[in-house]
Amino acid sequence: MKILVINGPNLNMLGLREPDIYGKKTYKDLCEFIKSSCDELSLECELYQSNHEGAIVDKIQQSYGVFDGLVINPGAYTHTSIAILDAIKAVSIPTVEVHISDVDSRESFRQISYVSYVAKERYIGLGFEGYKKALAFLKEYVG
Repeated sequence: MKILVINGPNLNMLGLREPDIYGKKTYKDLCEFIKSSCDELSLECELYQSNHEGAIVDKIQQSYGVFDGLVINPGAYTHTSIAILDAIKAVSIPTVEVHISDVDSRESFRQISYVSYVAKERYIGLGFEGYKKALAFLKEYVG
């Protein structure tokens, strides 16, 4: 089973950006954690990060027929991007939304998630562990 993991804007700044909210581990640490989790779950994965909405849309579109599942942390695009929502709908790949912080208990604008309209599951506020739970969910769901 092959999973695409997409991280949106500013995730590449983990460890520097608001460590009191996102922790002190880096994006490299996150990538290593995801790869290790995939190994444990016997999943293949590709990691992708972009700060650009169109690049994320392009990557989602390119995933059609290539990946069995999608784990996405759209970052700030969670709250603004109908384009990312539409791309996920277009490819019809089972998708799980992940957020390191508990976006539902933060500012009111962060409580809006367009991706949640199509996500099969959401893991929020669990730090890196949310990615592992998302991968395990997709393994079971896609089976």
